Amino acid sequence: MAVTTHSQSRTEPWIAPLARGPLRGDVSLPGSKSLTNRELVLAALADGPSTIRLPLHSRDSALMVEALRQLGVGIDEVPPAPGATPNPYGPDLRITPAPMHGDVRVDCGLAGTVMRFLPPLAALAVGPVTIDGDPYARKRPMHAIIQALVDLGVDVTDDGGGAMPFSFTGTGSVRGGSLSIDASASSQFVSGLLLSAPRFDEGLHLTHVGERLPSMPHIEMTVAALRARGVRVDEPAVGEWVVHPGPIAARDVTIEPDLSNAAPFAVAALVAGGTVRIRTWPTATTQVGADLERLLPLWGATVTRDGDDLVFDGGVGVRGGASLPGLELDLSRGGELAPALVALAALADGPSEITGIGHLRGHETDRLAALASDVNRSGGAVHELDDGLRIEPAALHGGDWAAYDDHRMATAGAVVGLVVDGVAVDDIGSTAKTLPQFPELWAALVATGDEGV
Repeated sequence: MAVTTHSQSRTEPWIAPLARGPLRGDVSLPGSKSLTNRELVLAALADGPSTIRLPLHSRDSALMVEALRQLGVGIDEVPPAPGATPNPYGPDLRITPAPMHGDVRVDCGLAGTVMRFLPPLAALAVGPVTIDGDPYARKRPMHAIIQALVDLGVDVTDDGGGAMPFSFTGTGSVRGGSLSIDASASSQFVSGLLLSAPRFDEGLHLTHVGERLPSMPHIEMTVAALRARGVRVDEPAVGEWVVHPGPIAARDVTIEPDLSNAAPFAVAALVAGGTVRIRTWPTATTQVGADLERLLPLWGATVTRDGDDLVFDGGVGVRGGASLPGLELDLSRGGELAPALVALAALADGPSEITGIGHLRGHETDRLAALASDVNRSGGAVHELDDGLRIEPAALHGGDWAAYDDHRMATAGAVVGLVVDGVAVDDIGSTAKTLPQFPELWAALVATGDEGV
């Protein structure tokens, strides 16, 4: 399948730094996008003010903050306490709920968590609301959330295509009750409805009726966040959730580092050799990025935990092995790890097949087509499957690497560029979606390979 670039403007290509020797990296990452945006929604609907500590500051989280402010929610930056070490990635946030009003046009950018989480919340506001985003965002699947709002009694106006832009007029309440949806295209449809469900008049009894449900850990994350705020959530069967109506407790919460953003840094140890330590890796988490501890040893890595940090216990160290075997891997639990792992597989010694990721065709870009196009343009041999990719060993060469406005496509190019000279990523700025500091953090990591040269 052919893919096209969606960005309306471009800067000069970013030449991925080449690793000149084994890495000796110690990486500290900002907060999880998935957790930050879930906690922002819950705090906006809570029964009092909440503080979010160590939140992510990125395009996706900024879009969520701005959307909530437009609806009338108070969100203020909190200076560090006297004597406390400031968060290098940005201030904490204080969220003060308020009666929500419409007369707004919400810009979702390319953020799936905004376009899927905000509509159910905004339906609780009073007045007209329009949901829109970047040009390519209008191609992302939205039918499930639009139809869910209609089934819940919200009068939605769209062009009939099940996509943005669409509008509705909130009345200050949503009936709730029993609802069936097909969330095969994205688990975010489930999470978006569950997050606001405690504020629905009848709560929500939600049933998934599709053939598959990708990225279950993200739904588990949503349920855990709700329960931590005192919401009763029952799970009578797989693919079925009952959220009881009631208050959402105000709560101060500290956001874990983003373990999905850790993927390219951890994979770097396998590609370039050496050891990379990801600091403040939580001992227990609902983040799907934690699966890297299980997945990377399949490629020969040694993964260890060590040390204590100020907020979260320990860190995870990843040491590369002597070779990179080809693998057959089902990534249906965590498709967002696929770009980094496909880049790794493209550099492996044998063929790999990564499946369970068909839903990635509806992400920031069609990631299956984009990965195949970029690797094949670099001399590789990647074949699209119905539900994944097959990657054959091939000698890669430098050249253009398209990001397609997709942060994970850009970081996949950086991974390949560790050992392939001259990989030119056309839009490294797309990493600002979830990790604005990526170019600087990556350059610092790669520079550790110079020490033994």
